[in-house]
Amino acid sequence: ARFGISDSAFTDLLSTVGSLLPKENVMPPNAYEAKKTLSNLGLEYIKYHSCPNDCILYRGVYVDASKCPKCSLSRWKLGKDGKVRINVPAKIMWYFPIIPRLKRMFKSPSTSELMTWHAKQRIEDGKMRHPADSPSWRNIDYRWLAFGSEARNIRLALSADGINPHNNGLTKRYTCWPVVLVTYNLPPWLCMKRKFMMLTVLVPDPHEPG
Repeated sequence: ARFGISDSAFTDLLSTVGSLLPKENVMPPNAYEAKKTLSNLGLEYIKYHSCPNDCILYRGVYVDASKCPKCSLSRWKLGKDGKVRINVPAKIMWYFPIIPRLKRMFKSPSTSELMTWHAKQRIEDGKMRHPADSPSWRNIDYRWLAFGSEARNIRLALSADGINPHNNGLTKRYTCWPVVLVTYNLPPWLCMKRKFMMLTVLVPDPHEPG
């Protein structure tokens, strides 16, 4: 993905490397099998059709709709001839499920212990060292007593910003909007580490998602 290698080139690379390994190796023989391995690790994604104006996602009660009930734009893409291309969505949102990733965090004994650090090991001396020291955190504990009483309940921060993945000076009109979740249960020296920041949504569009 980093170097933009096509599936066919990656298949050739796998076959070349596999030919250098012993016969009993478990190297995937092609790109398709490699992607299946990633899917088994819980790295799958779900594609949802979206209104071009970000009004709705075509799921739930709108799963069979052909146009947006709010702005009346067609769900389907318009061709250069002006005709609607049925079954070709005008816009797609990619969703990366977070529940399997949260479950994996609790499967690790060391990480599972750190998920309750804010309640069991945090120094409480009135100084702001962690989001748990903030009024917002205490407000959540006060308003939702059942949620706040369980230290393992997960506090998440959401961040979204537009990026230009191509960044070659020629495609300034294109941006992609990633939505990232940060786990605030962890100690302050870990909660902002890349391994604990979860990409959950990708929205390709020149404008911010609705």
